[in-house]
Amino acid sequence: MNLLDILLILLVISASALCIALIYYVWKITNAVKAIQNDISKLSANLQPLLNSTTELSNNINEIADNAREHLDISKNVVTSIKNRVDTILEFEAKVRGGIEGPVMSLIREITALNNGFNSFLNVFRKKNN
Repeated sequence: MNLLDILLILLVISASALCIALIYYVWKITNAVKAIQNDISKLSANLQPLLNSTTELSNNINEIADNAREHLDISKNVVTSIKNRVDTILEFEAKVRGGIEGPVMSLIREITALNNGFNSFLNVFRKKNN
């Protein structure tokens, strides 16, 4: 046996050991991938109800928001209607005040003038009698 045969035997033994180690690590990697696959399938099974409930929650929130918008629009319409009626009443009051104020003030001035005239007449009449 010469040196070349010994080195060849060592090389074959090393290659065999390397193949065995490679098979072992490939087996470990395969087991790890299977474990990850199992974990992912469990996670997927647990995520599906979560996704369903999240979708349902999102739909409910959208419905609530739509209802709130509708109620807000109704409230705005009611407030606008009340504002318009109040404005109409205030305009009517201004028209009534403008229509009545002139004649009433004129009547009050005439009554005041009559009262002053009557008082003057009574004062003059009392002075003549005294």
